[in-house]
Amino acid sequence: MKQQLLLLKDVDALGKKGEVVTAKPGYVRNFLLPKGLAVIASSNTLRKQERLRAERAKQAVVDQKESEELAAQIEAISIETRVKVDPEGHMYGSVSAGDIAQLFQERGLPVDKKCVLVTKPIKVTGVHKISLKLKEGITATCQLSIIPEGGKLVGIEAVTAPIPVEEKKEEEKSE
Repeated sequence: MKQQLLLLKDVDALGKKGEVVTAKPGYVRNFLLPKGLAVIASSNTLRKQERLRAERAKQAVVDQKESEELAAQIEAISIETRVKVDPEGHMYGSVSAGDIAQLFQERGLPVDKKCVLVTKPIKVTGVHKISLKLKEGITATCQLSIIPEGGKLVGIEAVTAPIPVEEKKEEEKSE
């Protein structure tokens, strides 16, 4: 039997702070309650609901502004990483969401690996478009260049690369 809960913090795929939601007992007992993300909904806790919703609304405005600024910074840059390859040009290993988040953090951008929308680790050198989902549903895209160590992208770039972003921007400016 599912239990009704009042969320004290935002929980992905469940709800936002101040909402009353239902969840399965195991999820409640093993995750939500021990981490302090929710409390069981009772008449006393439901009185907190309005205050939590007001706090969440204020936080949403701040998060939206920060996410839009971060998205602008992300879209303005292009990141690159060097990887080891065998003589045929095949990568040893891969580039995962965690590696991409680390590249952003090295540039001073606070991006968590959960924000990077890469379904599978990238195992091909070349230029790839990376999508990021930031707070409040803001999305951003960035170009990631995976360059073989000791070499440059030869021919591969033309195959895997979409239309370069710079050309699109120049077309928009001329209009």
